[in-house]
Amino acid sequence: MEIWLLRHAAAEDRAASGRDADRTLTEDGHRRARDVGRGLAKLEPPITLVLTSPYARARQTAEAAARALRLDGRVRQTRALEPDADPADVLSEVREEKAEAVLLVGHEPHMGALLGRLVTGRGDVAIPMKKAALARVVWDGSGAGDLRALLPPKVLEKLGD
Repeated sequence: MEIWLLRHAAAEDRAASGRDADRTLTEDGHRRARDVGRGLAKLEPPITLVLTSPYARARQTAEAAARALRLDGRVRQTRALEPDADPADVLSEVREEKAEAVLLVGHEPHMGALLGRLVTGRGDVAIPMKKAALARVVWDGSGAGDLRALLPPKVLEKLGD
């Protein structure tokens, strides 16, 4: 199975509500999410499902990617991608989905912990991800997977041009 990890794009420092979950993408974050989505759409194998954190900035990033991937109706929110979630929870969901290629959109420190777990098979290793960065891991559902790519947003933007 192909697991693609995407950290959300740049977000406002503080939401009007004061709640972290309500922080939305900045104007530059919206642009970058759109451009990264276009680059992501050029990669193989094609993604068939998008799972996202319910936080506004992750949802907005996931929606931009889904539009580029022509998967508008295939975006599902999951609390297993919230910033403090246990990476094992989202991996259980991914196993149940039985999708060949899934895009997971979330936050640090969760995405770094998830990437570390996928690459090493251990829960005590993190590989931090920059905003709007993408990782691709081939994983058989247990143990360590094979890291195939770790791309900064500028590379994805160039691919989408």
